[in-house]
Amino acid sequence: MKRPGPLLTLLAGLVLGVILLTLDVTTGTKGTSNPYRPASPGVSVSATAPAASASPPVSPPPSPSPSRTAVANGDYAGRTDDDTSAVAVSLRGGRAIAYFCDGHDKESWLKGDVAQDGSVKLTGGNGDELNGTLRGHELIRGTADVGGQRYAFTADRAVRPSGLYRATATVRGAKVDGGWIVLPGGKQVGVVERDGTPSAAPEIDPETGAVTIDGQKITARPVTP
Repeated sequence: MKRPGPLLTLLAGLVLGVILLTLDVTTGTKGTSNPYRPASPGVSVSATAPAASASPPVSPPPSPSPSRTAVANGDYAGRTDDDTSAVAVSLRGGRAIAYFCDGHDKESWLKGDVAQDGSVKLTGGNGDELNGTLRGHELIRGTADVGGQRYAFTADRAVRPSGLYRATATVRGAKVDGGWIVLPGGKQVGVVERDGTPSAAPEIDPETGAVTIDGQKITARPVTP
C-alpha cells in the first residue's frame, strides 16, 4: 500500500495557510473603524466655538464746556449816592483800577481782578475796599469803603474824554501826585497831594491832559490797569 506522506503534508499546509489568512482579515476588519462612517446620533461632531465677549459700551465724548467770555475792557465814572464824592473804574484784560475822591482831601486808589461774572473786589491802602458788579456794559453798581465810611455808587460807561486821569511830577521840590475823574458831561473831581498833603486839584484840559500846578505845567494821562 502506497503512503500519502507528501500529499497530506502539502494539503495540511494549504489548509493552515487559509486559516491564518482568514484570521488576519477578520482581525484587521474588527480593529479598524471606518473614517467615513456617520457619527452616532446625539453626538456632536463639531466643537462649540467660544462665545465672543461683549465689548463694553463706548460712551460719547463729553461735550466741551462752553468757553467763558472775558469781561470787555471799558471805563466807568460816576458819583456816590449821597453826591459827596466821585468814583471811576477802568477795566483792562481782567484787571481793574479804581479811584475814589471827594474833590477836597479824601481819596483812595484801589486795584484788583475782574471776575468772569463781571464782579470786582478791589483793595487799596488803609484797608480801603471797593466792591461792584458790572451790569451789561453800561454801568458798575457797588460800594466803596474809604476812610472808615461806606459809600454806595453808580459809575456809568465813560467815553473819552470822560474817565480817569493821573499825574505825578516834582514841582518846586515837592512830590506831586494828582488824580482826576472827568464825569460824563464834563464835570471834574480831583485831589492833588503835595508831599502827602491833599487838596483840591485844578482842572485839567481833558483833550490834552495839561494842567498847571503851582505855576508849573504837567500832563495828566488816562489811567488803565
